[in-house]
Amino acid sequence: MSDSQLNGDPARQDIVKLIPALRAFARTFCRNPADADDLVQETLMKALANLDKFERGTKLKSWLFTIMRNTFYTRSRILGREAPGAEENVSGDMPIEASQESVARAREVQRALQKLPPHYREVLTLVAILGESYEATAVICDCAVGTVKSRLNRARHQILQELGEEVG
Repeated sequence: MSDSQLNGDPARQDIVKLIPALRAFARTFCRNPADADDLVQETLMKALANLDKFERGTKLKSWLFTIMRNTFYTRSRILGREAPGAEENVSGDMPIEASQESVARAREVQRALQKLPPHYREVLTLVAILGESYEATAVICDCAVGTVKSRLNRARHQILQELGEEVG
């Protein structure tokens, strides 16, 4: 995209500013950074191709997150029908022992996050990590605000239980 195209449309400029948030959200879906980058790229292509369908006055970030979420789930359904193999071996990543306590703890948290059902992980990421409001998260996830709160609470409890920190 040329600078003249970018400067001509404020929505395009806003999309560029949201790329870091899109990359962070993509990492909740994809373990492999390259796969996350591919998801971001596909999301951006779809968004730019359909920019005329974006309703001015609504949240661009929520619109982009919804596109990403739908793209991921569509891609997952297709791959689920076509890709054989064990789920844990799909990424090709080999487990590596942590050399420092903080690195080990971060991996524990990441594993606990990956064990969450996708709808819990998605809400936890949007609210707790990316700072989205309950209302915006409800729009992105196509559910009620009460459902968002419930999923967030359950996700937090599951993470704490998985980390052996559940109190009570």
